[in-house]
Amino acid sequence: MQRRKFVQQAALLTMMAGACGTTTTTPSKLFRPRRLRSGDLIGLSTPGSYIPDSALEKAVKNVESLGFRVKLSKNIRAKRGYNAGTDAQRLEDLHTLFADPEVAGIWCARGGYGCTRILPNLDYALIRRNPKALIGYSDVTALLLAIFRETGLITFHGPVAASELTDYSRAQFIATLMEQRMEIAIRIPEALSSQDKPGYKAQTIRGGMASGVLTGGNLSLLAAMAGTPHAPDFSGRIVFMEDVEERPYRIDRMLTQLRQACNLEKAAGIALGIFVDCVPEADVPSLSLMETLEDQLAGLGIPIVYGMPIGHISNQCVLPLGLKTRLNAEERTLTLLESGVT
Repeated sequence: MQRRKFVQQAALLTMMAGACGTTTTTPSKLFRPRRLRSGDLIGLSTPGSYIPDSALEKAVKNVESLGFRVKLSKNIRAKRGYNAGTDAQRLEDLHTLFADPEVAGIWCARGGYGCTRILPNLDYALIRRNPKALIGYSDVTALLLAIFRETGLITFHGPVAASELTDYSRAQFIATLMEQRMEIAIRIPEALSSQDKPGYKAQTIRGGMASGVLTGGNLSLLAAMAGTPHAPDFSGRIVFMEDVEERPYRIDRMLTQLRQACNLEKAAGIALGIFVDCVPEADVPSLSLMETLEDQLAGLGIPIVYGMPIGHISNQCVLPLGLKTRLNAEERTLTLLESGVT
C-alpha cells in the first residue's frame, strides 16, 4: 500500500511539474523560416488588440518602406471590445496567412491584450507545415513562445509593424531577417543610452559571460503563461525581459512567480531591456525599479545586464527565439551565434 501511494504521489508531482512548464521546452527539431527579400508579400495581422486607422496606415507604410508588399488579413479591421475581433476571427487571420504560399512572413501590426486567449486553438501542425517568419513583441510574446515550443519554428521578438522604426531598428530588422548573418552582436545604441529618462540607464547588475538558447519577452506575459502548457522553462537559457507601466511591486511579484514556476533561478544569464515608466507611485512606500530588480536577480549568481534595446521603445533590436546566444554582461552585449533564417 505504501508503494502504491508513493507511485500515485510521484505521478501527481510529474503532472504538476508539466503543468508549471518545468519540463523541457526545447523542440527536438528547429525550423528556420526563409529569409525575407525585397518584394516579398508580408501579411499584417492583429492577434491581440484592435488597431486604429492611423496606426494601421503607419504599419502599411513601414512595411512598404522596407521594400515589401502588404497583405492585410481579412479581419484586421474587426473590433470586439478591447480585442481585434473575436478569438475565431483572429485565429482565422493567422491560419490563413500561414497557409497562404504567397505570404513570406507575418508581421503583427500591433500587440495589446488577447494573444493568450487563442493559444489553445492554434493549428500548430499547419504552422509547422508552413514555416515563415512571425514578428512582434509585447502581448505577441505569447504567440512567439507557444509556436516555438509546439513546432520548433524560430520566431522573432522585434518591433510591431506600427512601431516607430528608427535607423537602428531598421538596421537590426534587415540584419536579422533579411541578410542571414551567422553572427550578430547587439549593443546598446547611443540614441538609447543617452536618453535622460527614468529606467533608461544601462547597468551591469552582475558581470560575467554566459551562453545558451535565447528565450523571453514581455514580463507580464511570461508571468501570465506560468502554470499553463505554454509556459517557458528558463533552465540553461539566456532570458530577456522588458515591461511598461508596471509598478515595482508588480515587477517583484512577477519575478517571484517566474522564479518559483519557470526555473528562472536556473537561467544561464538575463538580459533586461528598458522597463518604461516602471516607477513607484508618488508618496507610496516602495523600492525603486533597480532596487527591485537587484533584490530579485542579483543573488542568482549569473550574468545580468539592464538597458538592452528591448521593449516599448523606438530603438529595438530583433531577437530570434530558440537561437544559441552569448551574453557578455560587462560589455553589455548580446551576440546571436547563428542565423535565425535560411
